[in-house]
Amino acid sequence: MVDDDGDVVVDGSSWYQRINAHVAHLQGQLNRFEEQLKTAGSRKGERVLAPHEEKIVRKARTHLGAAREAVQSGRVKRFTGAAADRALANVHEAEVAILRIIPESEIEGKGVYVLSRARLHLDEGDMGLQQLEAAVLDPEGGRKKLDPRDRELVALMLHAAYQAEEAERARVRSFTQIVVTAAVILWVIAVCLGVWGAAAPDVSQLFCFRPEPGAPSGSNAGKDVCPLGYSVTPGGVLFLEFIGLAAAAVAGAVSLKRVRGTSGPYHVATGLIVLRLPIGALTAAAGILLMSGKFFPGLTRLDTPTQVVAWAFAFGILQESVTRAVDRQGQHLLDNVKVPGTEIENGSAQAAKRPHRGLGGGVGEVKGQPRKSRPRRPRRMGGRN
Repeated sequence: MVDDDGDVVVDGSSWYQRINAHVAHLQGQLNRFEEQLKTAGSRKGERVLAPHEEKIVRKARTHLGAAREAVQSGRVKRFTGAAADRALANVHEAEVAILRIIPESEIEGKGVYVLSRARLHLDEGDMGLQQLEAAVLDPEGGRKKLDPRDRELVALMLHAAYQAEEAERARVRSFTQIVVTAAVILWVIAVCLGVWGAAAPDVSQLFCFRPEPGAPSGSNAGKDVCPLGYSVTPGGVLFLEFIGLAAAAVAGAVSLKRVRGTSGPYHVATGLIVLRLPIGALTAAAGILLMSGKFFPGLTRLDTPTQVVAWAFAFGILQESVTRAVDRQGQHLLDNVKVPGTEIENGSAQAAKRPHRGLGGGVGEVKGQPRKSRPRRPRRMGGRN
């Protein structure tokens, strides 16, 4: 389904559906403003645009076209987040361009919108933000009529806010790429170790436990204790890694209770789950190798293959202590991507919660709440000594 402007219904996640709808909304605004400008600049019955207005309209159309191409890109680019970043950057630039040609009768409402965006992403000490607050709000905290001469200030501050938002998202995307790259490298190492153990019996022998002198006699006395029995087998190392991988999967499933969803297109949680699996496989193999090498005092002898497998599972669970720190970093970066409605407690947008900067309350008070008076000191009785 394609309309006259080239907007289409795309398949994909809800994020791409929303950005596609936003592109169509901006295209509708651009068409309306272009018609209004042509009517205002008409001469001799011809509907014309001023040269600078024509350039801005053409540039906005270019940005919207680039955003449509990014939304319709392949699944690989969507998964990596490259298409999302490209679409969002072009949508932001198109919105800034449209703001430069918006009629003066509508610019006042855009001032409050831009101020809320700027407070969300910029530091409260930013000089441009302070100038925008002075242009949009009166000293009592209410709205005032925006001077058309402040149009460029509003556009520049919207551009600055969007640049800060894109930087926040870029950090999340970079973190996701690092996690996925690390997971791929660790997967390659785990597979190579398993294949090496299957092809070289001497490597598999390193993961077996030799009987100690004076061990009790029995049918398996004097035999090595290996992951798959009492002799070296080609699949012993692979089996150990599989047990560690299963343990990591269980630990990852339990950790999902701490995972919060995100409105962005970045698969941070998925990347962290995938990273856990090879780490669990490698920690299981490494733990058994350290035990067979008598690295841990008191843990130098296992009597049955079942004990070897049980310890491999335990080492696979222990990978959670490593990946938990990575989880916290990923969640921290996701929390730093601020969208309208985000509760901000510190950082760059603390100004959004300043009482004396509210849009409806007076100085020193919050809208809907009475002003708190300072408690008085009790008066001392009697004169001075």
